[in-house]
Amino acid sequence: MIDDFAKEYLHGDLRDVREVMLWKLDGLSEYDVRRPLTLTGTNLLGLVKHLSMTEARYFGDVFDRPFPEALPRWDDAEAGDAAMWATEHETREEIIDRYRRVWEHSDATIAALAIDSPGHVPWWPRPDVKLFNILVHVLTETSRHAGHADILREQLDGSTGFMAEYADAQPDAALWEARRAKIERAARAAATKPDHATYNGPAARS
Repeated sequence: MIDDFAKEYLHGDLRDVREVMLWKLDGLSEYDVRRPLTLTGTNLLGLVKHLSMTEARYFGDVFDRPFPEALPRWDDAEAGDAAMWATEHETREEIIDRYRRVWEHSDATIAALAIDSPGHVPWWPRPDVKLFNILVHVLTETSRHAGHADILREQLDGSTGFMAEYADAQPDAALWEARRAKIERAARAAATKPDHATYNGPAARS
């Protein structure tokens, strides 16, 4: 019984965070969902494209249940880079629709297998895994990129929140600016304190 609970709990969280990823695209222009917003080129639509490849591979190839559409080889570095951004020839709808098709394939794998079903990840140092490992890994990966998407979306239009229904409850711009100014003052004050100026990491334990 605990195995069924654990599988459904992890799967439920994965379903939720997938929807968050797509919500972060809502209401944005084609340029804004695609444009690089960090020095390394991180962008919102690219995160969705990347996650579709990630899920398709982990819930497909790893359990000998391949996703029915073509995927680049896992050891193709050039293809891995291309999975992080959308070309001008790829539409937002194509990328979102593929992500949803991947969800359906992943969900079928999760439903069909027990949580201790074996899989094989050739690119991992310890390649023999269970469905449990992969559920945790994909949930962690998706949550990590949802955090990236939170920050990217906030940079674009100040929108924050985990789900659309909570976005309208956020404080107004004046409150956010006052909060930011308070944190900025604290950071500047801390930087001038002599006991903060030469921090070299945590002290070694005896």
